[in-house]
Amino acid sequence: MEIQEIISHALGEKPADLLLKNARVVNVLSGEIHVSDVAVAGGLVAGFGAPGQYRGAEELDLDGAFLLPGLVEGHIHLESAMVRPVELARALLPLGCTTVVYDPHEVANVLGLEGITYLHRVSQGLPVDFFAMLPSCVPSSHMETAGATLTAEDIAPLLQEPWVLGLGEVMNFPGVLGRDPGVLQKLSASRGKRVDGHAPLLGGLRLNAYAAAGIASDHESTQLEEAREKLRKGLHLMIREGTTERNLDALLPAVSPENARRCFFVSDDRNPLDLVRGLHLSDSVRRAIASGLPPMTAVQLATLNTAEYFGLRDRGAVAPGYLADLIVVGSLERMDIRRVYKRGRLVAEGGRALNLEAPPKIYLRGSINVRWIEPEDFYLPANGTRARLIEVVPGQIVTRAGEDSVRVAGGRALSDPARDMLKIAVVERHRGSGNTSMGFVRGFGLKRGAIASSVAHDAHNIVVVGADDRDMFEAAVRIVKQNGGLVVVEGGEVKAQLRCPIAGLMSDLPLQEVADTLRGLQEAAAALGCTLPDPFMALSFLCLPVIPSLKITDRGLVDVERFEFVDLFLDRRT
Repeated sequence: MEIQEIISHALGEKPADLLLKNARVVNVLSGEIHVSDVAVAGGLVAGFGAPGQYRGAEELDLDGAFLLPGLVEGHIHLESAMVRPVELARALLPLGCTTVVYDPHEVANVLGLEGITYLHRVSQGLPVDFFAMLPSCVPSSHMETAGATLTAEDIAPLLQEPWVLGLGEVMNFPGVLGRDPGVLQKLSASRGKRVDGHAPLLGGLRLNAYAAAGIASDHESTQLEEAREKLRKGLHLMIREGTTERNLDALLPAVSPENARRCFFVSDDRNPLDLVRGLHLSDSVRRAIASGLPPMTAVQLATLNTAEYFGLRDRGAVAPGYLADLIVVGSLERMDIRRVYKRGRLVAEGGRALNLEAPPKIYLRGSINVRWIEPEDFYLPANGTRARLIEVVPGQIVTRAGEDSVRVAGGRALSDPARDMLKIAVVERHRGSGNTSMGFVRGFGLKRGAIASSVAHDAHNIVVVGADDRDMFEAAVRIVKQNGGLVVVEGGEVKAQLRCPIAGLMSDLPLQEVADTLRGLQEAAAALGCTLPDPFMALSFLCLPVIPSLKITDRGLVDVERFEFVDLFLDRRT
């Protein structure tokens, strides 16, 4: 819309396209709630007015309902939803989310620039604006085999694109502190753009150096004092509430009237079951208010703060000249979203997205390239009697480093379900290298069978956990045959599975069908004794060698604190 035309609408000389009457405007700019009519024209908010000052081609009396800006997601991996962007939009619009800033880190680790451009292309033309932060660590470290490598030269051209806002989570903080040339080149290439951080438990002088390198935020805080130190040292605090990483309750006390504008809500990872249950930013706002955060502050943390951090100056507030991305709710405490508008067009009502058409399909090449797998690949020679083991921390992506005695039979180290000491294997799936590493994990509770996935952050090799060697083999083979996905196996028989042919990360099925299938997978795992509510999300993070403390990749067991490979057996025999 031309400037002179929006001025005419703002003056009331021309009728608005849409007039929302008797709205209680939640004004995150002034920090007040005021009753007004709101005129919308050309996809923008034209102005506020008293009754009779504006007229509209369409008029709707909100009868005192609250009018909020559309919610802005500040950090999420689209791939974690396991569906195409059109299906993610179908879930997010009824929850009030109209803008998403995502990091295509997962698909980039599988398919490189091809994966990044694929996600951009299939997210265009939807009634949710998708912006990207370019992956900074592909691969995340030298400790794993990924499907691609991205250098500063690779990402530099994309940093000039309008849909790219900056550099995504710099998880290789040892590389920053050690002044790794490749990491520093990416930071230099991103000057003038936002650079997101990823620095769990980093503090003291090391945090000083990390922030001084130009990194502006962090979403990995899990402890209150950790969050306070990061705010103190100039980082914006992303308060994460995801499927596995649930930090909202622990971090809300860090938010004060003095620092609230430096904080905002993010999801990081949300699986399909959470999304169909309505768990996203609106739920974070609801819970924050219930915990005592002032409603205005809670709304700011999901709208204006995020938009301003990323330089999205045309959204995040209800005010003249801002995009008419609007939410109508009956109660701030309940966040009962009645209607959602995107650029002045009604896109969701009564909990359902409206008239959402899928863009044309774009096909990707296959991403499963595995050397022929044999049952013997899952045999573990007993080269000792006592081994390190990964200990799962429920609700977190960090793990603990434990140790225990090993069950041995016939010269092989075996799973010991009675002590919840299960074998874990990682099979390289990008280059057909034949790399397979094995270790032990505690926390899944499986009594029999095996579970496997090609979703394994960040390199996304095939990861298998099982109580039985043969079932681990069968589970890995099934992942290869279905071109990626998730599977539960017992006695050589597939009990549940989900195909993920898009980079081995995402399904081409509708969201509800994926959610139902995932629920079936969780139930099948529970029937085998699994005690984790979402074993596949927990499984996916056991291969991430930049999150403490003990992880496993296709190349071996990684002590993340020392950032080096370690022997599985503590008393290793030659």
